[in-house]
Amino acid sequence: MAGERNTNQAAVPGAEKALDQFKYEIASEFGVTLGGDRTSRENGRVGGEMTKRMIQLAERQLQGGTPIPPGGGY
Repeated sequence: MAGERNTNQAAVPGAEKALDQFKYEIASEFGVTLGGDRTSRENGRVGGEMTKRMIQLAERQLQGGTPIPPGGGY
């Protein structure tokens, strides 16, 4: 909705900077410029890819594979 504020908070205090960097890295890979003037599809594609990669990382850790490094390893 137009004019609404984002109230999302990271589950890990201090992770906001790493998540923001991660978001812009993925946007760059996709050739997308994030912002309110972009379509929901463009912005949502970046968020979807972030979620996909974080789930893959967590699955590897749960399987006893690569541990998650400090800072998230994104």
